[in-house]
Amino acid sequence: MGIKQSVKRTDALQKVTGSAKYVEDMIPSNALHAKVVHSSIANGLVKSINTDEAMSVPGVEYILTCFDIPKNIYATAGHPLSLDPAHMDVKDKFILSERVRFYGDDVAVVVADTPLHAQLAAEKVKIEYEEYEPLLTPEAAYEAKPCLNEDFPNNELARMDFTIDGEGNTEFCNREFQSSEYITGRSDMQGDNYYVPSVHACHMENNGCIAYMEGRRITIISCNQVPYTLRRNVAEALGIPIGDVRVIKPCLGGGFGNKQDTMYEPVVALLSMRLGGRPVSLQLTREETFVNTRTRHAFDMNMYTEVDDEGIIQRKGLRIHANGGAYAAHCHAVAAYAITNNFQTYEVEGEQIGESSTMYTTLPSAAALRGYGIPQLAFAMESQMDDIAKEHGWDPIEFRLKNIQKPGFIDPFDKFEEKANGLRECLEKCREMSDWDRKRKEYDNWNKSSGDIKKGIGLAIFSYKTGVWPIQIENGACRIVMNEDGTAQVQVGCTELGQGADTVMAQIASEITTIPEDRLHIVSTQDTDVTPYDNGAYASRQTYVSGAAVKKTALLLIEKIISCAGYIKGCETDGWQVRDETVVDANGNKILSFQEICSFMNYINDHKTETEHITAESTYTAKGICFSYGASAVDLDVDIATGRVKINKVYAVQDSGQILNPQLAEAQMHGGIGMGIGYALTEQLLYDPKTGRMRNNNLLDYKIPTAMDMPEIETAFIEPYEPTGPFGNKGLAEPPLIPQAPAIRNAILHATGVGMKKLPMNPQNLVRAFKDANLLDK
Repeated sequence: MGIKQSVKRTDALQKVTGSAKYVEDMIPSNALHAKVVHSSIANGLVKSINTDEAMSVPGVEYILTCFDIPKNIYATAGHPLSLDPAHMDVKDKFILSERVRFYGDDVAVVVADTPLHAQLAAEKVKIEYEEYEPLLTPEAAYEAKPCLNEDFPNNELARMDFTIDGEGNTEFCNREFQSSEYITGRSDMQGDNYYVPSVHACHMENNGCIAYMEGRRITIISCNQVPYTLRRNVAEALGIPIGDVRVIKPCLGGGFGNKQDTMYEPVVALLSMRLGGRPVSLQLTREETFVNTRTRHAFDMNMYTEVDDEGIIQRKGLRIHANGGAYAAHCHAVAAYAITNNFQTYEVEGEQIGESSTMYTTLPSAAALRGYGIPQLAFAMESQMDDIAKEHGWDPIEFRLKNIQKPGFIDPFDKFEEKANGLRECLEKCREMSDWDRKRKEYDNWNKSSGDIKKGIGLAIFSYKTGVWPIQIENGACRIVMNEDGTAQVQVGCTELGQGADTVMAQIASEITTIPEDRLHIVSTQDTDVTPYDNGAYASRQTYVSGAAVKKTALLLIEKIISCAGYIKGCETDGWQVRDETVVDANGNKILSFQEICSFMNYINDHKTETEHITAESTYTAKGICFSYGASAVDLDVDIATGRVKINKVYAVQDSGQILNPQLAEAQMHGGIGMGIGYALTEQLLYDPKTGRMRNNNLLDYKIPTAMDMPEIETAFIEPYEPTGPFGNKGLAEPPLIPQAPAIRNAILHATGVGMKKLPMNPQNLVRAFKDANLLDK
């Protein structure tokens, strides 16, 4: 069928029958089981560890403590290696932690014959600490002593500050950390403060991994999104050659960026090495997955936007304080990604000022989570746009249309020209779909006499980069192997984690080779010993970058097939093409079928012919980048008395370039909208201010939307052709989440006149805001 068709998912049968193999399905029957001993303080030093009582528990084989590890410091972020020192990941992690940085830090590991024995023994490990004050916010952490990392004495992990003049010239500088209500401390740029809390990905599959040795080499089975980067990080943590590490990635039960980082793989690898190569399994509970993996950054934002009487933005300013948590993980990349986006979505006539900081604190480490900082930024940016429109009596859509980024935009940071921009069309389509003009007027009239139930419709927009070039390398590889019957295996390094990547790769290969998807086998499991290299799943890059690798390889394969057909026939191949798994001449006449060619080249046995097993392999390196765009409108009811929000319908429009699989694209929209609703209304990680302990690390107390909470959703796609994409496509998977929280917020503003400045907008926070606005007295 090829591209632009709703091809059935290649993994659909496996998933619905339960035959798909995940990490826990691959635990060897003779495996030992590891349980981590987590710190019971948020900040301090491990002074001593007593394991005597724990070792007496039946079945205990070994206990590894923070005093027994190799002192190799490594980075956990799932980024490809940068040769530029300015963009290298920060190395600040040991396999276990003697210097405790958050409540739940890893200080020891018990290995036993069963998970129960490991758990019972872990509970009996006795630890003595030297305890310091928890530092839960960037302000509390700044210059606090003792510092969390000796290489960063003021606890500021990194910062990026800049000024853009009216000509689009960007000057980078380095300002001081400050938390006043003014951007850069200037009295002429007093902004509004916005806050978004840390949240968790809540993927269905908990994190886990297995390790065992074969000879001198260590094999790791992990639910990781970036197997090749994981291999490099593990080798560095263990101090062994990269070639001595093999990583296998089976099916994944979701990830959303949380499985991009290196987590417990170095631990199980070291344990297996210490135990004679025996297999060791470490599977996190849901509670541990909340605390001991990665969260979305909490952002404190101060935003300033100045407009003239015609509604044209004149100046902008933004300060971000990002709560990075205990370890560097993605360092400042998330906050930097966010602050630059504030100056990419809208055009500005004059000066633009940005300042951003990421601080070490004693909370669980923050890193990648669907949207990579842009959901946080969009809440502040789009909330302020509606507040300005309300203040001046302007229609929010018309106000945006005057200021949005236009085709031909030159990015002030990466200096590339945007070539395909459907943002205006997204706004106009969203306006039409949602019946915006009628509802805004009708709901205004309704709210004048409705009592407690108010109605509103709000909107938000976004722009989102596809991939990370030129900050880091963007490449991927593919290998296609023909079988003697004309079917083929397609091996790709890009990782399927539930988003449908394997299916789209099959479609791309089918589009070029003409082999139907059901005659192509996508090798879903990545194995670093045999799988072609790929940077992995992040930045909505897989169809854009890895898809281009599949296209490039398929084109090479067709050249080989046609060449072999000419070899068999003993004639020139000028004008020959492929059609329906057949090589045809310039007039469309059949030469040979793929099956005939492959069978002949595999099995011919005479004195004249050289056999060839037909394969193709190539690497694609992206030298371009683009933006995806979109708009979402939300129609809702608000009960003033209870703070309950009922979302009636979401209208979501996205420009992701050409859509290669409409059904998968719509599924991504629905999934992103669901996550966005949770981010807006219910989700937040709560911490005890005295101890730093996470209070709601379970799915009972941490509230995510269920199927019963999902509203009616209507989606549409604007499809400009993006010339840098393999088939005119852009990134699609992350962006649907981005505009939902500010769109919901702006709908609440329309309904009640109250503009929320922090998330979540749960009943408690809404009722408090309504009370402050004197709405409950009316």
